[in-house]
Amino acid sequence: MVTSAERLRRLLALVPYVVARRAVGLAETAATFGMTERELIDDLNLAWCVELKSPEPYCPIDLSYEDGLVTISQAESIARPLRLAADEASALLVALRMLAEAGGDGDAVTRLIAKIEDAAGASAAASSQLSIQIEGSNDSGVPAALDAALAARKRVHLRYYVPSRDEATERDVDPMRLLVVEGRTYLEGWCRLAEGVRKFRLDRVLDVTVLDVPASVPEEAEWVDVDAGLFQPSEADVLVELELAAGARWVAEYYPCESMAELGEGRLRIAIRTPDTSLVRRLALRLGEEARVTAPAELAAEVRSAAAAALALYDLRILSANLN
Repeated sequence: MVTSAERLRRLLALVPYVVARRAVGLAETAATFGMTERELIDDLNLAWCVELKSPEPYCPIDLSYEDGLVTISQAESIARPLRLAADEASALLVALRMLAEAGGDGDAVTRLIAKIEDAAGASAAASSQLSIQIEGSNDSGVPAALDAALAARKRVHLRYYVPSRDEATERDVDPMRLLVVEGRTYLEGWCRLAEGVRKFRLDRVLDVTVLDVPASVPEEAEWVDVDAGLFQPSEADVLVELELAAGARWVAEYYPCESMAELGEGRLRIAIRTPDTSLVRRLALRLGEEARVTAPAELAAEVRSAAAAALALYDLRILSANLN
């Protein structure tokens, strides 16, 4: 489901795209923005309702999509293509420099960094003064070892920290690629322990050994499309239903939802998939009265039990404080 924030960003890019071309085909525009023609028409109908303060006060956007051709006018104040803000440019430059250090396509990344630095000006100068330090054993050569394993197509043995279980695991992995997402570097590979494609944060790799064994990634293994989000739900994940009060509706935009239903008075019922129900349990406890787990029943019972234990501990502390 497309969130309201995502749809706003799409509209702000759609209007300049059409205005710059004077007229563009409906099918071509939909393909460019990765949507169906029906979704594009819905966006255009929404843009029709927008009134701008220029060229005249409260002037509605004029648009047409008759005969499969899209035209937009009277939208001068938002007709300029979106530009990166200072913080966005800095974040992008930091990520690109991390990608270069992690062994990305050197020439392409260098050219892109140069173009963004030229356009960003002072923002680029500020970002160049940032120092990136990867925690833990990465300082002892984890990225270099993984680069070497990828180049030689060798299997690696990882000792990897899993924070949700607070334990270090041992596993053999056939590397597929290194990628940088949201400022963090990950190894994506076929995990022999899980028998599936997994992503490993490099700052959680405690130790890596390049094995004298050829990497053997199964044909069915596919790279994860990180443009759609770093973590994608799987049919094997647990389906969880939550009821959210108005103050917790942000959860529906933050996490991929399989379904949503309005319950009235700002309340919302959502269904999400997760490989680790402990994450949902912690989320529900943090939201308190703003959220309620309704399914599966065993998870709802776990949340109630954890909440009762936390309340009992709180009451005990209050009693102890009063006695002292």
